[in-house]
Amino acid sequence: MDDIVRYLQDKEGEMVSLLRDLVLIESPSSEPHLTEKMGDYLSEKFIEMTGGTYTKLPSDEYSSHIRAEWGEGERQLLIVTHFDTVWPEGTLEDMPFEIKDGKAYGPGTFDMKGGIVQALYAIQSLKDLNKHLNKKVVFMMTSDEELGSPTSKDYIMAEAEKSDAVFVLEPSQGSQGALKTARKGVGTYDITIHGVSSHAGIEPEKGASAIEELAEQITYLSNLTDLDKGTSVNVGIIDGGSSKNVIAEEAHAVVDVRVQTQEEMDRVALLIEQIKSHDEDIQIDIEGEIYRPPLERTDEIEALFDRASDLARDYLGFELEEESTGGGSDANFTASLSPTLDGLGAVGDGAHAQHEHLIIKDMPRRSALLAMLLCEYGSN
Repeated sequence: MDDIVRYLQDKEGEMVSLLRDLVLIESPSSEPHLTEKMGDYLSEKFIEMTGGTYTKLPSDEYSSHIRAEWGEGERQLLIVTHFDTVWPEGTLEDMPFEIKDGKAYGPGTFDMKGGIVQALYAIQSLKDLNKHLNKKVVFMMTSDEELGSPTSKDYIMAEAEKSDAVFVLEPSQGSQGALKTARKGVGTYDITIHGVSSHAGIEPEKGASAIEELAEQITYLSNLTDLDKGTSVNVGIIDGGSSKNVIAEEAHAVVDVRVQTQEEMDRVALLIEQIKSHDEDIQIDIEGEIYRPPLERTDEIEALFDRASDLARDYLGFELEEESTGGGSDANFTASLSPTLDGLGAVGDGAHAQHEHLIIKDMPRRSALLAMLLCEYGSN
């Protein structure tokens, strides 16, 4: 394993150069013509660096996803990344790529173009060092993760079902670069209340207020929060009504849901999806779901983390930590199908924030950790 570490330490400058190239290709999720350009660039870069192959996977609403493949074998290991970002086109004008105090700043550096760079170099190291694996490596690069992976989810899950292990290159957690061995399930519900309008001063008795009904439902939804169980239900957006002197005919709310276990997910989803109105003249329409199931820390995930921790300690000289998080990722989809390690990507801070950055010196060793995991799990 020492040769992998040395190889990747020597590639630090190249890693930063490639990261710069990726950041300068802006790739907001909602702009398919830009994410398509990014996908094309990464596809060609994968061939150039690894000698592998790739296939474009179609998406009706967004740009193509990329399924790249390196090595041979009937069984496979899966790497999951995404190249879309939350940053709109033109962000680079006010938030340019720059290097300062050993950190690389810019939109998408941390979430998660740095992780893509690390994965590419991990595979390249195996190729250049003639590391023979008994399994092929499938490298998924998707274009809609920041939107909840609506069109890539099925592709990812299909590959996870065929994989002996899944490595997700989302950013690590905290300044120590902890892996994420548990994630909450994430859901969104749109609730629309249909009332009956009337003049608030002349005929209030003929109306049925959608706003009053929504107020009752907000109290109900908020009471579903149970922090001891790791459950939070947050009504984050509300609107309704047309004028101060009109009984509101319609009101609307957007609700964010986070749950820690599958059991709690089933319980809370049912309580939300079966909401009933307090007034028979009012109708409630509910759309949405818990679209990312919880990533629960299983014995298999624990064993995978323990091996990664041993490799980090023995060959890279640091203690690897693990944490849970309330945020969701594509690891939520894969964990029930194959042992999954998440947070293997960049070490840094500021995902989705103006100070987004990664720590440059950690790029080679995070890349080496992934390469060693591929070696270990690809050789048995």
